[in-house]
Amino acid sequence: MLSLTSGGSSLVLAPELGGSIVGWTLEGVPLLRRPLPDAIVPGHPRGLACFPLVPFSNRIAQGAFRWNGADYNLDSNFGDHPHTIHGVGWQSCWTVAAIGAASAILTLQHDPAGAQARRWPFAFTAEQRFSLTRDTLRVGLRLRNLDDRPVPGGLGLHPYFPRVGAPTLRFKADRIWVNGTDMLPTRSEPVPSHWDHSTGQRIGPVALDNCFAGWDGEVRINWSSHAVTMTADPIFRHLVVYTPPDEDFFCVEPVSHMNDAISWMTRIPDHGLHVLAPGGTVQGEVTFRIATAT
Repeated sequence: MLSLTSGGSSLVLAPELGGSIVGWTLEGVPLLRRPLPDAIVPGHPRGLACFPLVPFSNRIAQGAFRWNGADYNLDSNFGDHPHTIHGVGWQSCWTVAAIGAASAILTLQHDPAGAQARRWPFAFTAEQRFSLTRDTLRVGLRLRNLDDRPVPGGLGLHPYFPRVGAPTLRFKADRIWVNGTDMLPTRSEPVPSHWDHSTGQRIGPVALDNCFAGWDGEVRINWSSHAVTMTADPIFRHLVVYTPPDEDFFCVEPVSHMNDAISWMTRIPDHGLHVLAPGGTVQGEVTFRIATAT
């Protein structure tokens, strides 16, 4: 594990556990959720504070897709969940490329040889850049196609926030994707009032596991003692919000594309998934800032 510090702010990273953030605190106050006690030793990134989403976000339906005339099937990677989820990065060991007192660079290279092709059939390299100050955390993401053909690709972050203290969530988006019973998107519609967070809503009354489209790139989360704002580069035009009932966390995930985007590429123009030429890249930065509660 790696520890970065700056003026009372502390960030702990686990390159060996999906390149994840174990925790981020300011003067001992958790800004992301604290890691679950049984997450680190067994190696469960979903029990940590944040992990990267590369080379795709959220679900691919039944782990199957067609690309350039060929059919591909991916291994299940989430227990008995029927869909392949969250890409490759969160279940891989990342390499420490650079480390300083308040910054770090982690890299991942995926070679789809042998069984690795069932995780993702195209070669790529990914990079995470972390930069910490007392009140700011910047996370840069980069994906580069190492294959000799055009391939699909996208980026995202999956932060977990503490639910204690009745936090409120505020963001603006144009539309929401409505899911079927299989948790795959079925249609998009203008954001209805009960899902409209443009003036802020308390986490709890509304249960969400949905992708919002046309996100303006800004989120504000208020607790009683402090607030965190999250801003993202324009590549992140989608936002996945997950507010599971009876849990002590919620997730607000900036992502480049909609859920199951690879299945929608021929149906809608605003799916968000990129097609990377050989050597092509996609990149963006997400910034978290500590602010005064309002």
